Amino acid sequence: MKAYRPPTLGAVMNAFPPAASTEEAIRHFAARLSFETDVSDVAAQMTSHDIVVIDTRNTQSWDQGHIPGALHLPTAEIAERAASLVPTGATVVVYCWGPGCNGATKAALEFAKLGHPVKEMIGGFEYWAREGLPVETAPGTVTRRSPDPLTVPVDAGSCAC
Repeated sequence: MKAYRPPTLGAVMNAFPPAASTEEAIRHFAARLSFETDVSDVAAQMTSHDIVVIDTRNTQSWDQGHIPGALHLPTAEIAERAASLVPTGATVVVYCWGPGCNGATKAALEFAKLGHPVKEMIGGFEYWAREGLPVETAPGTVTRRSPDPLTVPVDAGSCAC
């Protein structure tokens, strides 16, 4: 019996599929931008746009830390409570713990079912905190830690993307 041998780098590189057509790329990336936003954009939009930021995690997670100004609405309660918390026509931005959690995706689906324009915040609360943005805890304390140098430009303040 022959032993398994992984493909060589050359074979893997040759298997790399070609890029999509520019028309397909435009549709794809435009669609992604209409469904997703990043933490820097959320931070900028919270003071100047008509968005409602929703933390979809459980109460213990909310108490541990959340985005100042966000509303706490666990996913299981969206259908029941969204009408009393979210103004009609406001764009909803949902987040959960981080990129390894699909809680925000589930919450976005629930808001979409209710007819709300909705976006998912890429990276969730983890990316918010790692970028050094303000975090509020249960007692109302707002803290700001140093940004993780692997996630945000340390000296520039913005990646200008």
